[in-house]
Amino acid sequence: MPTVSDWQAAAKLIDHTLLKPEATTDQVTQLCREALKFGFASVCVQPCYVPLTGSLLQGSAVKVCTVIGFPSGATLSECKRFEASEVLRLGARELDMVINIGALKSRDHAAVQADIQSVAEVTHQGGAILKVIIETALLTREEKIKACELAVAAGAEFVKTSTGFAGGGATVEDVALMRQAVGDRAKVKASGGIRSAADFQAMVSAGADRVGASASVAIMRELGAP
Repeated sequence: MPTVSDWQAAAKLIDHTLLKPEATTDQVTQLCREALKFGFASVCVQPCYVPLTGSLLQGSAVKVCTVIGFPSGATLSECKRFEASEVLRLGARELDMVINIGALKSRDHAAVQADIQSVAEVTHQGGAILKVIIETALLTREEKIKACELAVAAGAEFVKTSTGFAGGGATVEDVALMRQAVGDRAKVKASGGIRSAADFQAMVSAGADRVGASASVAIMRELGAP
């Protein structure tokens, strides 16, 4: 794992993110410029901005990441699957989907797994990877563990802490729990409220393989990036 003094290695673990509903074309364009400058792993934007992001990042190592069923996760599986197929067609290479949180809390585990699997199938057919947002702020400890297990069983490459829109973000405790739950069967993405180099390092030390942040540039500056 990178140390806080190694900004280039740190950048490769960051999904540079802008998911506010009021995000403008100019802001997304700036996001992509920053991602190219620092070498972030991906740029994560709303689905409507996938074509723009793809055109701006074309030919670079920075991936286009977008969200599915965001932020509530309560859309129909068929809608999530269609949304996934469309953004893949438009150039997305990493998809962050929100689970059906209500189904999980209702203990309808078969529905949760089927929901994830339907998106995973399309994602993998498109040569992309799937990250599953479990929304830790709304779950009990047992539900967090079960959500991770279901995501792994459904074929997801990552489990992710949060959307950032449910009143809570990533915590060191949740990242460590998720890391323990998935072991080496999947990776962990910490997202929500990560605003400093110290926050970033704490998440990586707890077991995060990827970090989603909108304060990525500030983190890079703290780590000594020019």
